[in-house]
Amino acid sequence: MHEELENFERNHIKQGFEGTFVHQAKYTRDILKKFNMGDSKPMTTPMSTSTALDADEDGEAVDQKEFRGMMGSLLYLKFTPELGLWYSSGSSLSLRGFSDADHAGCRIDRKSTSGTCQLLGTSLVSWSSRKQASVALSTTEAEYVAAPSFYG
Repeated sequence: MHEELENFERNHIKQGFEGTFVHQAKYTRDILKKFNMGDSKPMTTPMSTSTALDADEDGEAVDQKEFRGMMGSLLYLKFTPELGLWYSSGSSLSLRGFSDADHAGCRIDRKSTSGTCQLLGTSLVSWSSRKQASVALSTTEAEYVAAPSFYG
């Protein structure tokens, strides 16, 4: 029993006696080629996590259609493409989720950002990050606004 199911929900799945391996290497390469980034080098964190982003009033306008296409493509990228997910035969995996929100993180409109991630075992399988629709008056309020996006 050794089968490979290709392009199932943008995943490649290989099954064998020792377990199942799921990866998205081809889909990742296709995204990079589509947006002219085929020569890009992998990095663990693409930019400093302490950098504050401001509006660039003098900057070049971004093509909204291309940007939305990039973000839409990335939504289907669920885990590290080089490593994929490995499920050993007979293993038990736990699904864990985390949620967080900053308070007034956007320096322009003072709205908070909510984020969630879900892990199957030690592998990231789903994530979300979005600006909240309203301005929170406290950290607690920002967390309350974020909770439904995680649990709902």
